[in-house]
Amino acid sequence: MPDTPAVLATPRSRVRVPLRFHDGYEVDAEIVTFHGLADGQEHVAVVLGEPGPVPLVRLHSECLTGDVFGSARCDCGPQLREAVERIAERGGVLLYLRQEGRGIGLYNKLDAYALQDEGLDTYEANAALGLPEDARDYTAAAQMLRALGIGELDLLSNNPDKAAQLRDLGVGVRDRVPTGVFTTAHNVRYLRAKVLQTQHTLPLAALTGLSAG
Repeated sequence: MPDTPAVLATPRSRVRVPLRFHDGYEVDAEIVTFHGLADGQEHVAVVLGEPGPVPLVRLHSECLTGDVFGSARCDCGPQLREAVERIAERGGVLLYLRQEGRGIGLYNKLDAYALQDEGLDTYEANAALGLPEDARDYTAAAQMLRALGIGELDLLSNNPDKAAQLRDLGVGVRDRVPTGVFTTAHNVRYLRAKVLQTQHTLPLAALTGLSAG
């Protein structure tokens, strides 16, 4: 189980950045960088709206194929877009974490995609490569939240492991708020595996029907 981080991170810089999305949505954000993150990665916090005492927070793991190139094999891009707007409306923070491929890295993720094309699901493919189902650790995320003065939050996520790890790290998770469900013909099997293998809160019956169709 994760332990409360012994080393405190501190903000390094705060920069105002106007965000403009392909669908026309616009919002101003403050991007915060940090000194002292436990894993040495260049994670950033995207502060949106006016965070209150219990802000809405999303831990979003980097996905080059989904976030940048619009891949339909996952739901990462639409989740990122939705999260920015929902957090801006309420006030909160999106932590953009450099954890490509659930922490296994871009090249390994693409190797896993090749195995998925042969019939394995996302978790079976990782196992076939000798990699963990999910290699992510949220110690740095907890450090970032503390550096921003956030001790309690509502977590925008369908993933119960994120809430569990944050709580183990001493962060108060008052509520877990589900994200939308973004299905395509190419990601239904992937989403269904997330429900069956890692208990994501997604509508299994609907995903099963789509997969069968």
